[in-house]
Amino acid sequence: MANAKKSSVSGKKNGPEKLNVVNPFDQSHVGSVPTVTWDKIDKYLTSSQQLFKDSHQWLPAFERIKILKKAAVLLSQRADELALLIASEGGKPLADARVEVARAIDGVELCAKEISKLTGSQIPMDLTQAGAGRIAFTTKEPIGIVVAVSAFNHPLNLIVHQVAPAVAAGCPVLVKPARDTPLSCKAFVDILHEAGLPPHWCHFIACDIPTSEKMITDPRVAFFSFIGSAKVGWMLRSKLAPGTRCALEHGGVAPVLIEDSADIEEMIPSLLKGGFYHSGQVCVSVQRIFAPKAKAKYIAQMLADGAAKLIVGNAIDKFTECGPLIRPKEVDRVAAWVDEAVAAGATLVTGGKRLGKTTYAPTVLLEPPVDAKVSTMEVFGPVVCVYSYTDIDKAIAQANSLEYAFQASVFTKNLDVAMKAIRELEATAVMVNDHSAFRVDWMPFAGRKQSGYNTGGIAYTMHDMSQDKMAVIKL
Repeated sequence: MANAKKSSVSGKKNGPEKLNVVNPFDQSHVGSVPTVTWDKIDKYLTSSQQLFKDSHQWLPAFERIKILKKAAVLLSQRADELALLIASEGGKPLADARVEVARAIDGVELCAKEISKLTGSQIPMDLTQAGAGRIAFTTKEPIGIVVAVSAFNHPLNLIVHQVAPAVAAGCPVLVKPARDTPLSCKAFVDILHEAGLPPHWCHFIACDIPTSEKMITDPRVAFFSFIGSAKVGWMLRSKLAPGTRCALEHGGVAPVLIEDSADIEEMIPSLLKGGFYHSGQVCVSVQRIFAPKAKAKYIAQMLADGAAKLIVGNAIDKFTECGPLIRPKEVDRVAAWVDEAVAAGATLVTGGKRLGKTTYAPTVLLEPPVDAKVSTMEVFGPVVCVYSYTDIDKAIAQANSLEYAFQASVFTKNLDVAMKAIRELEATAVMVNDHSAFRVDWMPFAGRKQSGYNTGGIAYTMHDMSQDKMAVIKL
């Protein structure tokens, strides 16, 4: 029976409550996980603090490497099961869910490899007379307790990016997944334990929002990793205890600049993938396309022709290319934003309609107003907007006009234009002749301005979760 909510809490009186998880397409029951109260989390934090404060209990590098390598093997053995779980609870099409599992395996293996690079260095001391007669070197130490809070859209790989680096760096970690998609997270934590990680080094947390905030802002927390909305992330950062470091990964309103020399037919498949992958529920999804005025309508129609052919349905169906939105209310929101843009003058080229309570048709809008929600805020749905320009400098200025900046892209065969876009677009990464959602897991991945703080990517996260200690020896 369909429910209004994506997940719910139930439980027997005087017994542990459970978080029930449903398939976002048909709201059918997928599974459940036990929830915990503050009393238990407080005990977890205490045991984690005791582990960290006693350096004799730290896991040596060779043990961490062994655990992570074993976890990668276990992930590989359960790849099909995990892909189905991702599709079932998160609504990501099964083909894409399989790719997510493969990336998660690679990420865990990469963490194991990067442990050998967590090294210090010699610091020259005799550069002035004051330092003469001394030698100095640094070593790397874990930063302390990590609390990771994650998002729903990549329910396994995001967890891997937050938790596996903490394990690799030697930090105790408490991980809270999105309430919509806790099952993949629980599966990964269980795999880590099965691979040999002592249970006290990694705790799975399913709890309500007030309890989660209390955990995040606890002074015992050394590092807070957050993937989710900018509004929530920046609010939580403002409440962190003194000394708690953090990394925030929020969304963007990704711009794509198309220059006159670009090969339109060649780029359309890339733009379709970047715009409608996971029904647009990706933080660097293609959202705003700026095209030469003479070609904008044609490009919008080409995109629309491709979007109209995409198969929308239950993510566990092997033929599905665009799954549901994570909750029915997200369909309501996307529909309202598209209707607002069309009422204000945007041309609806394709889509613009609900296909059910949980699905929305892949949509292409031409020339929505620059102040419409679809032009200024992250849609996080299957909507791509095309704008025409006659002056490339003005197009870049419009692309840079928002308080969000993550990844961007440019399509051109002109090297000067490519370099101009790389230099002038406000983004942490500019893709040339590829869509804005491209990523490999070892590259730096971060938002600028309100889109985030600090840098993601396996090695970068491990660096953030480590700290230098220097020894100065007087000879």
